[in-house]
Order: sequence, then C-alpha cells, then structure tokens
Amino acid sequence: LGPTDAQNQGGEFVTVLSHDYWETHLGADPGVLNTILTVNGQPMSIVGVAPKGFRGTTMGSSPDVFVPVTMKGLMEPGWDRFDNRRAYWFYLFARLSPAATIESAHSEINAVYHGIVNEVEAPLQEGMSDQTMARFRAKEIVQEGMSDQTMARFRAKEIGLVPGPRGQSHMNREARTPLVLLLGITGVVLLITCANIANLLLARGAHRSQEMAIRGSLGAGRGQLLSQLLTESLLLALIGGAASLLVASWTLGLIGTFMPPDATGTITLELQPSVILFTAAVALGTGFLFGLYPALNSTRPDLVTALRESSGQPSGARAAARFRSSLATAQIALSMALLVGAGLFAKSLLKVSRIDLGLDPQNVVAFGLSPELNGYEAAESKAFFLRVEEELAAIPGVTQVTAAMVPVLSGSNWGTDVRVEGFECGPDTDCNGRLNVVGPGFFSAMGMPLVAGREFTDGDVEGAAQVVVVNEAFARKFGLDPGNAVGSFMTDDPRGDLDMQIVGVVQDAKYSDVKQEIQPLFFTPYRQRSSLGFMHFYARTGMDPTPVLRAIPEVVGGLDPNLPLEGLKTLDQQVQESVFLDRMISTLTTAFASLATLLAAVGLYGVLAYTVARRTREIGLRMALGAAEGRVRGMVLGQVGKMLLIGGVAGLAGAYALGRGAQSLLFEMEGNDPIVMSLSAVLLALVALGAGYLPALRASRVDPMKALRYE
Repeated sequence: LGPTDAQNQGGEFVTVLSHDYWETHLGADPGVLNTILTVNGQPMSIVGVAPKGFRGTTMGSSPDVFVPVTMKGLMEPGWDRFDNRRAYWFYLFARLSPAATIESAHSEINAVYHGIVNEVEAPLQEGMSDQTMARFRAKEIVQEGMSDQTMARFRAKEIGLVPGPRGQSHMNREARTPLVLLLGITGVVLLITCANIANLLLARGAHRSQEMAIRGSLGAGRGQLLSQLLTESLLLALIGGAASLLVASWTLGLIGTFMPPDATGTITLELQPSVILFTAAVALGTGFLFGLYPALNSTRPDLVTALRESSGQPSGARAAARFRSSLATAQIALSMALLVGAGLFAKSLLKVSRIDLGLDPQNVVAFGLSPELNGYEAAESKAFFLRVEEELAAIPGVTQVTAAMVPVLSGSNWGTDVRVEGFECGPDTDCNGRLNVVGPGFFSAMGMPLVAGREFTDGDVEGAAQVVVVNEAFARKFGLDPGNAVGSFMTDDPRGDLDMQIVGVVQDAKYSDVKQEIQPLFFTPYRQRSSLGFMHFYARTGMDPTPVLRAIPEVVGGLDPNLPLEGLKTLDQQVQESVFLDRMISTLTTAFASLATLLAAVGLYGVLAYTVARRTREIGLRMALGAAEGRVRGMVLGQVGKMLLIGGVAGLAGAYALGRGAQSLLFEMEGNDPIVMSLSAVLLALVALGAGYLPALRASRVDPMKALRYE
C-alpha cells in the first residue's frame, strides 16, 4: 500500500494479504495478485502479500488482510468520523531518519503540536469551564498550595514518543505482573528442588568420603575428584532439564484450557528454541552451583582422618549438618511464601466466583451476527434480525430469545453523555452513562429483575414513543429515586429535547466485566433504531444447552449460508473466559505451592532421617542411660520446630512482599490477609511435623544394645 492508495475516502479498493492467510486459504499461490477478494462485502484487488511473521502493529490482533485507512468507513458501515476532529481513533507510527533520535523527534513534534492544541483543537471544545480549558490548552498555571501531582496535570501537554517495535498494545503492561509473578514462583520451586538435590548430594558424599580419600591417597588430585563429582551433578541436571520439557508441554496444554479462543490464536503455546536453550542454561547453572558445595565437602584434603573414621564418616560433619539444616530451613521459608501466595489467589478466585452478577448465565447460548459486513442495508439487517429471533424461538428447548448490541460480560464498553430531567450538567460534570441497545424481553431472558415499571415489548418500534430502561446505578447518579424514576425523561443527544421516557428501572447487574464496579447504564430498544448492522443474540433453554448450540449454525445457515457466526458459546463460558487470568494464576500457584510444600517435606524428612542415622550410637547411649522414648522423639521434633520457626518467620516476610507485588491481581482483598497467612502457617506446620514424625519415631525405637555396637 502506497500514498496513492490512501487519497480518497472509500475510493481505493485494494488489499494486502497477511502471509498466514495467503498460505492457509490461497495455497501460497503467487498468481493471486490482481485477483479479487471480497472483504466485508466489498470487492477488493489483491496487490500484495505481507512478509512472513508480520502480524500487524497491535499485539493480540492478527489481521488476515490489510486495507487503506481511507476504507474504514466501508469496512465498518455506519462509521463516519473522518471529519470529526474530536474523534480520536488513529495510531501513528513514524520511522526516524538515520541521524535522528527519539529525543530530537520529541522536541520537534511537540513544537508543532502545542500550536495545534491551542489554535485548532481548543476552539472546537464545548462546555468546558475556564479551568478545564486551561488544562486543555496546556497553559502552566501556578496556584498557591498546589501539590506537585496537581501541578503536573497543569504543565505543558505533550505527545509522548516511545519505541515502536512492540506496537501499540496494552498487553505488555497488563501481562507483565502475572507473568513476572509466575516466573518468580517457578524460580522458587526450582530453588527448593535444588536445595533437595544439594542435601542428597551431601548425604551421598558423606558415604563416599572414604572412596574419595582412597582415590586421593593413590594420587588423584582434588581437581580430578571435583571434576568427577561435578560431572555427575551436571548429568543429573541435564536429565532433569530434558524431562522438564515434557512437563512443560503438559503445562502449556493446561494453560491453553484457561485461555479464551482468541487469545490462544494470538499467543503461541509451544516450546520455542530460545526457551529450550534457556532451560538448558538454567539446568547446567543450577547443577553446577548446587553441586559445588557437596563436591568441595566430599573432597577435603584431610585424608588420614577420613580413612580412620568408621563407615566413611567424614570430618567436618558438623559443618555439613548445619548446611543441610540451613537448606531445609530455606525450603520451609520458600514454601511458606508460596503457600501464602496460593492462598491469596485461591481466596481471590473464590471471591470472584461468588460475585453477584445481577443476572442468570445458566443455560443461555450467545452468538453474534454482522450482516452489514456482508453488504446488507440497514433495513435489510433489521428485517434479518427479526427473522433470526423467530427461528431461534422455534428451536426445541428454547424458552426465551432476545438480543443486545453490546455483548454481555465480554469487555465491550459503550457510553455517551446524557441529559436527564432535573439533573444539571455543568461544564465539568460527569454526565456519561453506559449504553446498550436490546431486544424485547431482554431483562427476563437474562434473569435481571425489574425494580419498577416494565421492560421493552414488541410494540416499542421505530415511530413509537421513545422509551428507555435504566439501572439503579444510573438513577442514583442522575438524582432519581430508583423506585420512582419511571415517567422521567432524558436524552442521549446533548442538543436534543428530553424525548426519551424512562419506562422501567432494572436491578444493577454487571455490564462489561465480572470484576468491574456496577456502571450507570441505560437501555434502549433496538427496534426503535433505524440503523443497526450487528447484534448479539441470546437464547435461554430449559435444558442442557448443547443441542441448541448444535442447532444454531444450521438455523442461521438456512437464513444466509454466507453469514458467519461470531463467538458461539454459552453465557457461562463467557463468564469463565472473562476471569480466565484469575483461574489460571490461582491454579498454577496452587499447583506450584503444593509441589513446593511436598518437596520441602521430602527435604525435611531426608535431613532428619540422615541425622538420626548419623546419631544412632548417640541415641542408643542416651536410651541406655535412661532416656525415655518420648524425650528422644521430642529431641528430633524440637529440631523440626526450630527450623519451622526460623523458616516460617522468614517465609511470612517473603509472603508479605509477594502479596504487595501481586496486589493488583487480587480482587477485593489485601496482599497481607491475616486469615490466609495463619492458615498457611498451620498447614505448613502440620506438613513439617508429619515429615519429622517418622524419623522421630524411628529414633525412639532404637535398640540401645544394637546402637552401641553400630559400626
């Protein structure tokens, strides 16, 4: 596409295909150039194919075709904002010249922009107070006592230039916190695993100390011995790293089950070569780092002492024992932090699942249709929608059918300024209300009870008196009593008469997002609109909706086989997709925390079991001198309690930091929730004591005579 392809509004019928579309739909045929492709009802000449791997400039969106921006009005029937300077919808990219920098470009572009704001844009603004206009004109206003934050809002308005390789997407910012969190949690589990491996290598090294001493006495240098032990450690790490790739593929499959279909089509859930290389580097790095101390401990040069000690018991055993205990304590601390994190997200998800939606999503099937994109005129679209409603109502099992312009709980959010009888809208007053255009019986079909008045009927058509239904939040915002708002008048035309009568007030319900606060919302009947090119339909069933899901494509295909269904799913699925991030994080953190706790328990058990085995003679002597079994068990469990106390306190401190960092992902709760922290501490204490009980029991049952003859 070149400059000549964007000269006339709606006059350049050319398109460039994405490489993926060209390959998957047209067989990578080079002969498609200059042939015709129909895009949203418009025949367009194919003039090129985009480079392989290019998916546009918006992360999260992968266009199949690219058309000149001047075709926007034809691609989106009813869109007519080319001449409206107050309609902001365009993203701008600029390629810098070789000698330019972002800083120099910033200075030059803002020198021009400041004049545009004051000389062109400011006169177009209406209804602004002097103070708001001053902010808009970007004049620097100094007022006594003004805070730095307030002053920053008054300072010169500027266009911000940022590097463009990642496009104009909010996904990077929105995904950063959960992805960093999950990466950090994965790292913690890795540390716990490495601590276990280090403990095992220490125990193994203790049994091989005589072997190492003999090798050294026969002439093997310490470097040779270290090389052998580190090679064994690295081999273990590589085997584990290779096995992890299989687990990773399973985990990616699990993540895919949580994600909406459009997200799975955008984000590649497969192992990339760079990720495999990173995994190999981490495996080798951790294998070396956590195998180094056990290797050094096993190859100390005190050969004579090692040869003289029984059963290969090494000198420096106390230092090794302290190190093993420290590793186990660190595992407890890390497990505590992960348990608290998992508890926070589980509680947050529980709160999300208990949100009162204000509607009933059970047994409702939803889908969208956009006949305007297939060349339907406005009147034809409206007639088609009526036929769709009739055909849906005739499907066996369907009890109610309705429609809405803005899909429910899908993230869509439409709004406009309104004027309401008895409410004064000043220059700086927020007079915005959210909007939906719906069909007859919408509220009963969606399970949204009326507080007062009636809902829309088949008689609310074009030419009849204009009517509107508002929710309770709308009534409160505009000074109306929800119980007595029926009969009041309003308008969504800032300059028009108050010609829309409120005929009903509906109970507050979620609008675009499950976790979003209730918005002030008003509804109008779609049959009173003269222009409406797309709608979303809802069919409530009295049974399992699966048969209705299967029947809908056939019904719509019978009306127009060339009209695609958009987003066919149940409303329950829509609700689940809207909170997929909460479910994914909660599930993964719970799985990681459970694994970490299990690993910590295994590590603690291993340390205590090894300690008991090394102290068999001591324990036998104690019991021979009259120590009771309970006292011996108490000695071992006391060691558990000490590690649990130190590790638990450190873990709670880490959990507090984790909760603060994840605050933005939690729903209606604080990151330092005392109930979650208390329950996590109790759970970890039970697991730790359970892991320590078996070694303690084994220690208390040592036969003194056998123990005294032990090695």
